[in-house]
Amino acid sequence: QTHGYRAIDFSHQDVTYVVTPLYHSAATCVGVFNTIGEGATIVLRRKFSASHYWEDVRKYKVTVIQYIGELCRYLLRVPKHPLDGVHSIRAAFGNGLRSDIWDEFKTRFRIPQIYEFFGATEGTALLMNCCNKVGAIGRWSPIIRWVNGGKSGFHIVKFDPVTEQPIRDKEGKCIPIQPGESGLLLAVKPPNTVTFYLGPKAMNEKKLMKNVLQLGDEFFNFGDLVYLDHDYYVYFRDRIGDTFRWKGENVSTTEVANVMTQLNFIHDVNVYGVSISGSDGRAGMAAVQLEEGYELTSSILSELYSHVVGHLPHYARPVFIRVVQEFTTTQTMKHQKLRLVEEGFDVEAVRDPLFVINNQSKTYEALTASNIGTILTARL
Repeated sequence: QTHGYRAIDFSHQDVTYVVTPLYHSAATCVGVFNTIGEGATIVLRRKFSASHYWEDVRKYKVTVIQYIGELCRYLLRVPKHPLDGVHSIRAAFGNGLRSDIWDEFKTRFRIPQIYEFFGATEGTALLMNCCNKVGAIGRWSPIIRWVNGGKSGFHIVKFDPVTEQPIRDKEGKCIPIQPGESGLLLAVKPPNTVTFYLGPKAMNEKKLMKNVLQLGDEFFNFGDLVYLDHDYYVYFRDRIGDTFRWKGENVSTTEVANVMTQLNFIHDVNVYGVSISGSDGRAGMAAVQLEEGYELTSSILSELYSHVVGHLPHYARPVFIRVVQEFTTTQTMKHQKLRLVEEGFDVEAVRDPLFVINNQSKTYEALTASNIGTILTARL
């Protein structure tokens, strides 16, 4: 990560703007270390402010902004201003920019180039999208893999989300995916790597995948599922554990979220699986935060239903909807999902409005204590 800025031709003349906490690796390893290494200038803000963001960018003549995905969404939520695109920025560098807002962010704020990267603090390799390819986190070039003989960089192998283990052949080795497939992202472990974490040895062993290409080898396991398209672009799909099964099929929470946020009345969404008594797997549930000025009226509920039916397979369509005023997030703006999963669709515990899919009426209808038993028995 400390070499990430080389891809954007970073120099001592650049000014970087970082607003995320410095204990976050993207802020320190990518932002601070790269700036010091090149003798450039860095502008730090104690706390992110969407309303003052572009004022700072103009004031300090920032040339490179560093983002995380949710930061971009917050900036887009600020009312449009004539000075939105007036700045000196030549590049945005970061991770987590979702495809549903990529073009809008780039166009509205006139960002010439977006460099989306993917890595981990303790990881042993870095992916980067230098081509402005919407939604991609990098490219898995078959030519480079052929040249280095698979001895460095990334590998993507087939994965079983039920057992949460890679799928192996008769010899016990992992099976590489093909274009058009999803799989587990691994990276070659450098021979001089001793440890990833301080503490119990088990923590380090958990991050290692053994016998991947040949017996005895070791790879760093990112714990992430990615998709490879036919042009060899790589797209993030899910963290292991976020993917769930419903009606015998695997559901990607990221895919569902990307589809739902295409609707202009949805500001943000958090998708997860919930258990239903008497049913195998977990049903999809989406907590949604509406854009200001919107309410889930009958017409909007019907539009939501039509949208998910038109863009998602039947097993991936959220069975339940929860409308929240705002999401609880970490200081790095990541959604906290555990409480939502634990509360599920319990109408006694959840104070937010709840809705359930109704395929007969082609809409989502209110879920209440008086109808929950009948609905679940009849439809699920």
